[in-house]
Amino acid sequence: MASELKSRINDELKTAMRAKEKARVAVLRLVMAEFKRIEVDERIELDDARVLAVLDKMLKQRRDSIAQYQEAGRTELAEQEQSESVIIQEFLPQPLSSAELDEIVDKAIAQTGANEMRDMGKIMGLVKPQVQGRADMAEVSKRIKASLG
Repeated sequence: MASELKSRINDELKTAMRAKEKARVAVLRLVMAEFKRIEVDERIELDDARVLAVLDKMLKQRRDSIAQYQEAGRTELAEQEQSESVIIQEFLPQPLSSAELDEIVDKAIAQTGANEMRDMGKIMGLVKPQVQGRADMAEVSKRIKASLG
């Protein structure tokens, strides 16, 4: 099944090209190239869930780069990464609120009967598909540790 999200991103790329929005075109081309690379390497067609996972990973890479650039005092590069992040985020679903995230984590802990740190993998297995693209996995991990701790 073809991804509606991937089609939407491709349409946005064409629109940005017509409008001569160079920065937006560059980011969307990067995204589409990553989709193509995965499809060729794995001989599959990406579905919406996998497209979200790829976008989420790209956003995480940008966040990591921003932190490193700011630490090194390279504000112009941090700003570039930030502007790319904004464009990528347009295609991700609405982020979860803190309360929604806590509720998902609590339900997963109750479902698995987890009560110690070694059960973290079971909990992450349940939580990750529900929050993919809607929450930072590092934040999710912190919340699970806090609940188990």
